[in-house]
Amino acid sequence: MAEEEKELSKAEKKALKKQEKEEKKKAKKAGKEGPDGEGQDEDEGGVGGKIIVALVALMIIAVWLVIFGLLIKMDVGGFGSTVLYPVLKDVPVINQILPESEEYAEEDSAYQFSTVDEAVARIKELEQQLADAQSSNDATAAEIADLQAQAAELQTYKENEAAFEETKEKFYEEVVYNDNAPDIDTYKEYYESIEPDNAAAIYKQVVEQEQTSQEISDYVAAYSAMDPSAAAKIFDSMTDNLSLVAEILENMSSQARGDILAAMDTDTAAQVTEMMQP
Repeated sequence: MAEEEKELSKAEKKALKKQEKEEKKKAKKAGKEGPDGEGQDEDEGGVGGKIIVALVALMIIAVWLVIFGLLIKMDVGGFGSTVLYPVLKDVPVINQILPESEEYAEEDSAYQFSTVDEAVARIKELEQQLADAQSSNDATAAEIADLQAQAAELQTYKENEAAFEETKEKFYEEVVYNDNAPDIDTYKEYYESIEPDNAAAIYKQVVEQEQTSQEISDYVAAYSAMDPSAAAKIFDSMTDNLSLVAEILENMSSQARGDILAAMDTDTAAQVTEMMQP
């Protein structure tokens, strides 16, 4: 009996120990599962909340960006055209929110070229326009000079005509209407007998002779005032027009004529002297 009780007590003790071990294992297992599950739930809840907050923040930022973009596009207060346009006009995509600025658009369209060849072609075109304008100015200047020369010739003709009219009036007063002049009918009959063509030729010849005489007088005065040796050199170079040289010398004083002939080339002086023979 005593031995059986001892064996039962040992078996009970073993069973109790085994049961205690199993309970401890269950308790440990339950303890591990309990805290881990709660932590996971808490972590999942924290991550979800953070994602929601981030999405809300992004939505708020996006709304404000849209509002800001609209304000820039509408150029409220001139902020888009005056402040941001010069800075962001060349930035791709972002420059789409900028307002249309006429001032910068005109500037870009007037001075920007897509290629260097286009810019060079434009420069050549402008250079050609400048050359054409300069040629036009030169032609205009030449035309003005020609008109001025014609005006000078007309002025000379006008002066000569006035001198002729004065000479004609003097002729009428001294010859035609003079007390000792022939009868007026005689002059009338004489001028009526002259053919118009002949009268015009006579008038032209008289005017030319008068002009030539004045030119010769000017030459005589000029060469007479010069040094004889200097005048002689000029006359020596006029071998193609010795008749003019002879006429000038003929109208000079004998002293001036002799000094110049003495300084001239002997052959040229001899030819001129022969021309001056009476």
